[in-house]
Amino acid sequence: SQPHLGELTASHVTSDSIQLEWSVPKGTFDSFTVQYRDAQGQPESLLVDGGSHTVTVTGLSPSHRYNFYLYGVLGQKYLGPISLDTTTGEGVCWIHPSPAPEEEKPPSQPHLGELTASHVTSDSIQLEWSVPEGTFDSFTVQYRDAQGQPESLLVDGGSRTVTVTGLSPSHRYNFYLYGVLGQKRVGPISLDTITGEGVCWIHPCPLWVLGLGSPTPPKEKPPSQPRLGELSAPHVTPDSVQLEWSVPEGTFDSFTVQYKDGQGQPQVVPVDGGSRRVTVP
Repeated sequence: SQPHLGELTASHVTSDSIQLEWSVPKGTFDSFTVQYRDAQGQPESLLVDGGSHTVTVTGLSPSHRYNFYLYGVLGQKYLGPISLDTTTGEGVCWIHPSPAPEEEKPPSQPHLGELTASHVTSDSIQLEWSVPEGTFDSFTVQYRDAQGQPESLLVDGGSRTVTVTGLSPSHRYNFYLYGVLGQKRVGPISLDTITGEGVCWIHPCPLWVLGLGSPTPPKEKPPSQPRLGELSAPHVTPDSVQLEWSVPEGTFDSFTVQYKDGQGQPQVVPVDGGSRRVTVP
């Protein structure tokens, strides 16, 4: 029998944080995920260890209503959610009456500067960005390929540049860069740019690149990337769907399945790179 979630409550509320607590009447989970939207309507997600039954959500806005959704994670399955609708205070503590202590200000968070394209070719774009204050654990670059499929690149927190390859010539791309700090994402900053037509935009190119000189040297082809085949649903029940897919060429480190549940909330299911199927509850 599977574990199941009990009740989600707010044990302590301030003007910029809410402490959540929940029960697990039966069984254990590998981890928990708390999902909500910030004051600007952007989705946020917190990962909590399976041994914990409490988490404090910080960086909230005063007097703002939040809807929290808690999922239990067991292997590759998400169970739940249980939810809580609550409002932050106006600088006072709602649950436990006490003399108002001096509020400790959290350390200032790092923030992102500007995102630019320092080098553009017909099939790649080199991105650069600045971090005027603080440091991040890592960065994530998100964009859609020429077929409209979402792509994501993970960059080490010490780097300020990444080259996005495998792009299509003369195609417009919108890049979004997030800074990752612990369990929180900061940003994004964005850049709208277009790949070239086989010429080099930033650095002067030899004449043969422009087709004006000869002989034409052989073009070095980048190593072929793995590609996805067809996605199908071979088995469907009233409360689950089994997905299967093919990888005609190459291998992937892992897969991510994204969808919206019956309440319109975004869901994410990670899958090991050696698997070709997953059951979505």
